[in-house]
Amino acid sequence: MRSCARRCGRGSLPLSGILLLLIPPFLLALQLLVVGPRLPRDTRTGVEQEVAFSVISIEPDNSRQRRSPSRRPGLEEDEEEQEEEEEGQVEVEDGERRELARAYEDENEMHSRQMGPRTLEVQPWAVDEPSFTAELDRIIVYITRPQLNCSRVLSPGQTRASLPPADSPRWLLCAEDWLLPAADRPCVAYSFSMDGLDADFLKTVSGLGCEVHSFDPSSSSASGGHLGNSLASNHGDGGVVRRHKMWLEWRAPRKRRKKTRGSLGSVSQTLADIMASLGHHTVHFLYADLLSAEWRVFQNWIESGTLQSVHHLVAQVHLQWAGFEVGGTNEEVLHYWFSVLQGLQAAGLKLVHSSAGEGHSVLKQTVAKGHSSYILSWANTG
Repeated sequence: MRSCARRCGRGSLPLSGILLLLIPPFLLALQLLVVGPRLPRDTRTGVEQEVAFSVISIEPDNSRQRRSPSRRPGLEEDEEEQEEEEEGQVEVEDGERRELARAYEDENEMHSRQMGPRTLEVQPWAVDEPSFTAELDRIIVYITRPQLNCSRVLSPGQTRASLPPADSPRWLLCAEDWLLPAADRPCVAYSFSMDGLDADFLKTVSGLGCEVHSFDPSSSSASGGHLGNSLASNHGDGGVVRRHKMWLEWRAPRKRRKKTRGSLGSVSQTLADIMASLGHHTVHFLYADLLSAEWRVFQNWIESGTLQSVHHLVAQVHLQWAGFEVGGTNEEVLHYWFSVLQGLQAAGLKLVHSSAGEGHSVLKQTVAKGHSSYILSWANTG
């Protein structure tokens, strides 16, 4: 026995060492038997099976754009929309703060700009190349063909609507119910004239009970004994004509001063500024004989959006010369005039009546088809 133990102890490991050597292979085999079937394998025949690995990236959530994988797509979209709404709300609040910074601007001035600035759209030439005859022909056609037929009208000096007269008066106001101010609403009328030919117009709008303002820079009988800019006794006095020593300007002032309501200030202002100073949102009836300044004034009204606040317009247009600050060849001037007329129509003005003046001179040329001036009556259907 002792000799056997000595032989066995030499050159051989003890039993505990053998067990230690067998444990790792045994554990590996057990792991393959238990875990191996659960690993994804390629089911295609003829392809060696490989173990598939998934890479999981764990990063800190530093952005709101990352989402939990457990959220449903619909819920995810709702939360995204909610966050966008919150961001939009912040932008709105910022915009409101900016609006508050302008809270002291005149409310009527803001109203006059509600349509926003625009540029006069230049119309195509009447024919392929500039032609005096072609340009003049389409202007004459435009200003002599009414676009709106009114069953009832107000004639010069009249305060009661009637059927259109058989003769052709100087101007007409369309008296359809939907175009006239309501009886229980205030009515405002402006007249710009230096020749006194607006007397019938003033009589008509005064008879309608309107708040009437007459503008004439050459007048020495301005209300209040000065520039006629005080309106303290005029608000609510329907039919009273308030006279102002003032005229229309087509150039926007370089520096806009803060205006006091009821104070017109300078002798020449744009229509929008005059309305703001007088506290008017709307001019229901407007008469204008601007002595060849009408083309540039019309352009200002178109581009500033002021025409949206004018319901009826009676204006005299002069064709004997280009007008103030209008230049170019005769063809270019006629082209510009037609573009302005189209701009008036695009702003909602429809021609109701046309009355030809004396003379047959257009841009210092004698013409048989046209007259030197026309009084045009429009109604705003926009």
